[in-house]
Amino acid sequence: MQAKKRVLNSDTVFNFFVYLGLGLLALIIVYPLYFIVIASVSDPMLVGTGKVLLYPRGITFEGYQKIVEYTDLWVGYGNTILYTVGFTFIGTTVTLLAGYALSRKGLVGRNLFMTLFVITMFFNGGLVPTYFTVRSLGLSNTRWIIMILGSLTAYRVIITRTFFSSSIPDELYEAATLDGCSQTRFFVQIVLPLSKAITAVLVMYTAVQQWNSWYNAMVYLMDEELMPLQSVLRTIILSSQAMSEAMEMSGSDDMSAHLMMVETMKYGVIIVSSVPILCLYPFVQKYFTQGVMIGSIKG
Repeated sequence: MQAKKRVLNSDTVFNFFVYLGLGLLALIIVYPLYFIVIASVSDPMLVGTGKVLLYPRGITFEGYQKIVEYTDLWVGYGNTILYTVGFTFIGTTVTLLAGYALSRKGLVGRNLFMTLFVITMFFNGGLVPTYFTVRSLGLSNTRWIIMILGSLTAYRVIITRTFFSSSIPDELYEAATLDGCSQTRFFVQIVLPLSKAITAVLVMYTAVQQWNSWYNAMVYLMDEELMPLQSVLRTIILSSQAMSEAMEMSGSDDMSAHLMMVETMKYGVIIVSSVPILCLYPFVQKYFTQGVMIGSIKG
């Protein structure tokens, strides 16, 4: 009885520290998000002087009003939606096709193809050769380069291949062929309906990757009307930093007013840019863990 009591006491202490650690970790993750929300509706002067920490102060919705009136932001929003939809469709489709093909034992040279995919995880051609390749193909400064470049990754191919290998047995295809089913029909009518979990994972991965992307746009796009939302957000943040430094040197009232407007918009833009992904996640999260785990059990 005494030993059992000691075990219970040790478990209680261990659980206390586990929950304490998880609570601190949750606080570290959640507080920055919470701060952005309260800062977006607070007086930018109070935010800038560090007086907004736990709750909003000097509540104002002027930042959101400026966001609605800021044309470049909505152009970038529309571009990002287009890029994300196209990138997700292309990336998910190609990854499913590649993963399924590589999972079939009848594919000649599948180990060689898989090796070539894995090599790209460690080596690539570099930025300069990639840029010249893109330019020679006539894709520079076009919407297509944003929707194509990076839509296929070796990691996603590997988890998709593993999912199909462990979930779609060869016997199922053999049974389908006895009824006159072609490879294409088997993939479309049998494999895809059984692959909702991995499809949801791929959609989530590719959509988040593209929605948060700004680097490819910075390198390959020149026209402002083609820029995605994240590039517009980056411009706003850099503008805020540059104006802050210039204001310290000049002390101009006009620059100070403009800086306050940019600061007012900054946090609101972050929230507006995050809403679509936050809305998407609840619809795919029930498949997310299942798809990732199945795709990682066997290699």
